[in-house]
Amino acid sequence: MILENTQLIFHNFATMKKVYLDNASTTAIRPEVITEMTKILSEDYGNPSSTHSFGRNAKSILELSRKSIAKHLNVSAQEIIFTSCGTEATNWILRSAVKDLKVKRIITSKIEHHAVLYTVLALQKEYDIQVDYVAVRPNGEIDITHLVELLSQEKKTLVSLMHVNNEIGTVLNLDRISTICQEHNVLFHSDTVQSIGKTVIDLQKLPIDFIVASAHKFHGPKGVGFAFVRKNSGLQPLFYGGEQEKGLRAGTEALHQIAGMAKALSLSYANLEAEKNSITELRTYLINQLKIEFPEFKINGSSEGFYTVLNVLLPFSEDKTAMILFHLDMKGIAVSRGSACQSGSVKPSHVLAEMLSNEDLKKPSLRISFSHENTKEDIDLLIQALKSI
Repeated sequence: MILENTQLIFHNFATMKKVYLDNASTTAIRPEVITEMTKILSEDYGNPSSTHSFGRNAKSILELSRKSIAKHLNVSAQEIIFTSCGTEATNWILRSAVKDLKVKRIITSKIEHHAVLYTVLALQKEYDIQVDYVAVRPNGEIDITHLVELLSQEKKTLVSLMHVNNEIGTVLNLDRISTICQEHNVLFHSDTVQSIGKTVIDLQKLPIDFIVASAHKFHGPKGVGFAFVRKNSGLQPLFYGGEQEKGLRAGTEALHQIAGMAKALSLSYANLEAEKNSITELRTYLINQLKIEFPEFKINGSSEGFYTVLNVLLPFSEDKTAMILFHLDMKGIAVSRGSACQSGSVKPSHVLAEMLSNEDLKKPSLRISFSHENTKEDIDLLIQALKSI
């Protein structure tokens, strides 16, 4: 009897409709990207550093991918450096800024991704740099007045602030912040992992020194990303070997992943307006359904946050907090309580800890993040599952 029941549960789980609403963690690869990567894996296996025809062909694919990515950001191809991910790119930029560009102070916020926060702490320990944290408003936005106050100190400084927060979706005004940094003659690095491919960033108009990206956030493959490094920055390599990537990032390039990333970015920008409109409609629909079914729910951050992310505080008792993700998972629904990089942690989100009261921190907050593949049916299934808790 127990065996039969177990088999029934597994059968029901296998046949139920799965709902993926965790796109801020990673996205499904577009079919066209898989096709592109498969072709290169099977046909274009030369090393881009080799001088024979196989190598020259691989080099051509590599540089066409670089030009394609550069065009979308309105920069020169030589300013795009391929890396394994946004985390590597951020570590490299921050470390070289301190070690090689002689930055003595980093200004950041306590709601950044850990790729920034942990790197800054390590650099503080190693190089005894000054670290200042700009104040965060209750809605998760950066206090720009406080940033300007911090910048009044004359010290070789780098500001590192993310464009779109990966947990609550608050949006930094890149135009305003980059102009402020330029006026104070400081370097500006922005973690744009959540926004690349989902909004237009024109780096000819924005005086930003460094941005980073990960392909798997915009329907490309995992394990590849890039950094934009404004020319003549003076950055030096993080590690050493061959002369790949203008001598800034040693190691044979993962050609199939890079070409897949370029293809994914091109498709994201080609479909940007249509997909943005449909996702925005879904986000609004979810908010309206939550208002009907859970009138006491709250949005963590701004209700006008980035269109692909919604973080909500649910009016459930504390005892349901620990099991809510498990319950939703059993219903075939994938969401998260925070960054996927720390979802195994029992600690509350460091982002929400900066914004919520201790009492609200004990209640369940969910991050629901969308892609063009989501439908109204997905939202209805999520609401039904939440009602059954």
